[in-house]
Amino acid sequence: MPLSITKIAFRSESADTLRAWLESQADRGEALMTTRYLPKRVEEMAGGSLYWILGHTIIGRSPIIGFREAPEGRHYIRLEPRLIPVHARPKRAHQGWRYLEEKDAPADLGGDAEGAEVMPAALLGELSKLGLV
Repeated sequence: MPLSITKIAFRSESADTLRAWLESQADRGEALMTTRYLPKRVEEMAGGSLYWILGHTIIGRSPIIGFREAPEGRHYIRLEPRLIPVHARPKRAHQGWRYLEEKDAPADLGGDAEGAEVMPAALLGELSKLGLV
């Protein structure tokens, strides 16, 4: 089973701005996220995803393509340049990496996910807490 990680969607105001950033990288075939520290369990992440946290809620995921070294001792996390919406799940902000086993990961939104994509993350979080989403 692939291992995934969670990450704060730093500098993203909404799912739309995160999606726009990811899709702007599509011409090179991957979105590169720079990080200072490489996750320790990187070998277990083949086939995993990076789950994005926005407004204390997991809102979507980007499949991980791989990892590579970046300048100045940093590392790139190579991501597919797309945001796959998932069933919103509350998640507190954190520093560093938090690993997410496949059995604990939120399911992708299937079928017509139009309404969920434009709904504010805070509202999705509240509806999720109530068991309505």
